[in-house]
Amino acid sequence: MMSPSNLLSKSRIAVLGYGSQGRAHALNLRDSGLDVVVGLRRDGPTWKRASSEGFKVAEPAAAVKSADLVAVLTPDMVQPELYKDAIEPNLKPGAALLFAHGFNIHFGQIKPRVDIDVVMVAPKGPGALVRSEYERGRGVPCLYAVAQDASGHAQERAKAYADGIGGARAMLIATDFKEETETDLFGEQAVLCGGVSELVTKGFETLTEAGYQPEIAYYEVMHELKLIVDLFYEGGLTRMLQFVSETAQYGDFVSGARVVDAGVKARMKDVLSEIQNGTFAKNWTAEYAAGLPNYQRHKQADLEHPIERVGAALRARMPWLQPDAPKIANPMHRTALARQFTSTHSIPAHAVAPEEALIRN
Repeated sequence: MMSPSNLLSKSRIAVLGYGSQGRAHALNLRDSGLDVVVGLRRDGPTWKRASSEGFKVAEPAAAVKSADLVAVLTPDMVQPELYKDAIEPNLKPGAALLFAHGFNIHFGQIKPRVDIDVVMVAPKGPGALVRSEYERGRGVPCLYAVAQDASGHAQERAKAYADGIGGARAMLIATDFKEETETDLFGEQAVLCGGVSELVTKGFETLTEAGYQPEIAYYEVMHELKLIVDLFYEGGLTRMLQFVSETAQYGDFVSGARVVDAGVKARMKDVLSEIQNGTFAKNWTAEYAAGLPNYQRHKQADLEHPIERVGAALRARMPWLQPDAPKIANPMHRTALARQFTSTHSIPAHAVAPEEALIRN
């Protein structure tokens, strides 16, 4: 059996797309010593960026023709047409087709030729993190899967690609296209995007409708969410409970399950069922084909929600959120700024800079 470390060493990899994931994958693969060509629409902004960063750039069809592995890292809804027009007629027999998300394969929007490998490598982090961790000599854990093994080496190819982008430095988790797709969609809809957005906005509305200042409501339900999410990210429920006050813990225990109750879990199961049976994919594909009328309406409603107007005004007064703001050299000054907004709350020591934690202690 060929080892992942050398399986792609004599192969050309075409990366189609140069967004967050595409750029990170292309740079990491190249820095791992692999031969990379980037496939993009000619003379677009990403073409110019990829070219300026030293890549050979070609139209997608031309990039595919020369490739032994094609990584499709464009948005889900443009992939079927890209496959039909540029990939299917040009991909050589025995080559590999790689995705970072299983949507189009699992739901049959793309039906690959039988003479190619079809694999997935899905980093569990955004492209910027995939790149920055690689540059630090580390990596972001990756899921990998095989949908079709024409060569007899599809799994080894997937692992070699994951190794090339740094994932093998952290952890590789075997899955399949069904599991990755359905769990990813569920997480986005029920918790990470849909669930959290609705929880935050409904909390804001509850406070403001009760007569509380919208600025105070914003801090309580939106701004401070980052403190809790960071604790979850670093150490799960255990770390969160370690750092929040006993009052906050008791409120968690007696009120959390009243808000997110058995009825919410039942509706989560409904959401999952619609993902599993293809209803969501069918509706999303039809929505995209119709020009996104409902998508745009829902998005505009979110953008016009009062919490967004209040939040924009408050964030403008938070210099640490401005990317071009000068850094504050004096830690006492930075501490004073932080205390303008956190003086009435139990903020964990890890959430501020080390020197501030020492001051607070």
